Amino acid sequence: MTTATLAITSATPSLPEVWKAELSLQLGQGETLLSAVETDLDSKLRFQRGLIVVTDQRLLSKSSESSEWQSWYFKQGLQMRHHDHAGVGHLELVDANNLLAHWRFTLGQNLLIMRLMDAFNEQLQVRLTGRPVEKPEQNVCPSCKAILEADQEECPVCTKVIHTPPSTWTLFRLWRFARPYKISLIIGFTLMLLGTAAHMIPRYLTKPLTDEVLIPYQSGKVVETSLVALYIGGLLGAAILAWLLSWGKTYILALVSERIGADLRTATYEHLLKLSLEYFGSKRTGDLMSRIGSESDRICVYLSLHLLDFATDVLMFLMTAAFLLQINVKLALVTLLPLPLIAWAIHMVRDRLRTGFEKIDRVWGEVTNVLADTIPGVRVVKAFAQEKREATRFREANKHNLAVNDKLNKVWSLFSPIVSFLTDIGILVVWAFGIWQVAHAEITVGELVAAIAFISNFYGRIDSMSRIVSVTQKSASAAKRIFDILDHVSSVPEPKNPVKITEVKGQIELREVGFRYGNRAVNRNVSLNIQPGEMIGLVGHSGSGKSTLVNLICRFYDVAEGAILLDGVDIRSFAVADYRSHIGLVLQEPFLFFGTIADNIAYGKPHATREEIVAAARAAHAHEFILRLPQGYDSMVGERGQGLSGGERQRISIARALLIDPRILIMDEATASVDSETEKEIQKALDNLVQGRTTIAIAHRLSTLHKADRLVVLDRGEIVEVGNHDDLMTKQGAYFKLYEAQARNAAALAVVGE
Repeated sequence: MTTATLAITSATPSLPEVWKAELSLQLGQGETLLSAVETDLDSKLRFQRGLIVVTDQRLLSKSSESSEWQSWYFKQGLQMRHHDHAGVGHLELVDANNLLAHWRFTLGQNLLIMRLMDAFNEQLQVRLTGRPVEKPEQNVCPSCKAILEADQEECPVCTKVIHTPPSTWTLFRLWRFARPYKISLIIGFTLMLLGTAAHMIPRYLTKPLTDEVLIPYQSGKVVETSLVALYIGGLLGAAILAWLLSWGKTYILALVSERIGADLRTATYEHLLKLSLEYFGSKRTGDLMSRIGSESDRICVYLSLHLLDFATDVLMFLMTAAFLLQINVKLALVTLLPLPLIAWAIHMVRDRLRTGFEKIDRVWGEVTNVLADTIPGVRVVKAFAQEKREATRFREANKHNLAVNDKLNKVWSLFSPIVSFLTDIGILVVWAFGIWQVAHAEITVGELVAAIAFISNFYGRIDSMSRIVSVTQKSASAAKRIFDILDHVSSVPEPKNPVKITEVKGQIELREVGFRYGNRAVNRNVSLNIQPGEMIGLVGHSGSGKSTLVNLICRFYDVAEGAILLDGVDIRSFAVADYRSHIGLVLQEPFLFFGTIADNIAYGKPHATREEIVAAARAAHAHEFILRLPQGYDSMVGERGQGLSGGERQRISIARALLIDPRILIMDEATASVDSETEKEIQKALDNLVQGRTTIAIAHRLSTLHKADRLVVLDRGEIVEVGNHDDLMTKQGAYFKLYEAQARNAAALAVVGE
């Protein structure tokens, strides 16, 4: 291997050997390789390998389809430009006058491309000025080498993929939900303490019953009836007292645990509603439903049953140990012999159970996800005759769930009998040692019988306490999954000191707005000033960033760059709910809730009168078809609007927006999925809706925006044209091309229709 090849290999260890061999032939004498990146797309966006190289003297490039290398030496005016759109990255090399080269790549290469650009810019400055670039100290993730912000302590890349196993200590975080009920908890645990002591009385009375009643009676001695009655009465009284105390403690603590579970569900759901759309975009509906439903229910059962039993077992264990020490110290010490082995077994199995139950929870989420996908989409499933396919999906998910449970049950099925075996051996050892002590007159028969009664209870409690390991780890896993939601901070945070909105004029200003979905830039440098009462139409190809811009204005997401202002105030300064209450939203696919027509119209204003609801429906041109329904405004709407046509659902959503009388109206493809006749009806309703409001409308059918004051044309996330229809048609730019293309398509469809 040559010296040049060795240098290349050390600088770019992940580069394929073919490229390394070619590079060794291209580098000149004394030329040093600084950075090299493999591109994976060609100019026609086909997957094709290429290479970009930065050395200390120049930039080199080659594609697999060409045998020629291209080369550009560092000079004044040379620069690299980078942008990405719709999942494709673009890298351009330009000088003062020309575009010299253009490379395309998938965003998986984006981080490497950025590093190559850094190397290029640093070496360019060195060549032009003779001075190296002063680089600030960077905070780098030790695992994935991603560059972090100065104030970042955790790597956002790693924290998304690393699953930390649940810890039993997670359960202690439930105290925040238990704190409001601490008086009831104190009463409940006091009753538990007294009840446990009452359960000890019959075992303690075993000693005098044996020594003072049974053995004398067997020996022929006279035993006083009053003494027998006293002991029997003591046993009966202790049983009644223990029952009453146990009932009281169980009832009180069960009530408390149910309220803790209810508060936990409510807090989780309320926090979930506060999270941004970005969070929901990365989660499955079935998984979230499982967390709030079954996981919180599992915690509730743990608190009301298993934790209560565990606390009782611990108290019984400690009291039994105290009584054993009081009866005979040696016998008590022999009783403790199996404990180290049992503790070791619990320790060995705990970690396996902990990680296993979290995996079971995730796999169960897969089962519920299939249900959450299929049941709402059952119409599509049946329309495409995919019942067998969905049944297979569910069967596979259920099979996976079964396999994970079987694997964990192997561990648990071995652990439980081992603990039982060790406790049985412990009792045998105690019997043997106790008989030896009786034979040597160290204890009486009554003391041995009482000790055996306590020891049986002692080992029984150890066995019961060991079994709590399983349910504790299940509950810890459930608590972790719930706290994963509660700990998640919304990417659309509430301001610390929100500005109160008194009166909304409706002026919206976008100042150099930029936004990214992960690594993909969607909007860049968007600046626009919308006057109060003005209607703006957003047009452009699919993927040009129209809907994202609307989502930013609604503050479903926060801008990554720049700012959005309402009446001169940054919208991030307002309370989210206060700000959104002044926005009316009409979507392409209107969502209706299960309930009456009136309830759906009044969703944004629950206390609206029937007169207000009817007035909104009239303005939305929905009153007539509502009256034709069997119960009129009290007719039930199926889930997601089942039973109504698309146009009827859309007009109800328009009535819903009209009822709250918003100052800002946003319409996202409001007439895209209806026929021409229905579109006319909806358009009449929209004409009533937009009057006097600042309106932002998105439409693929450019003809529906003829009443817009201005049209804003977006391309690749940037504004390329602004103006009314006539002005933009005169310019014959991007809007002209869109309009002409739609006109040709409409003409072609008309010919086909004939």
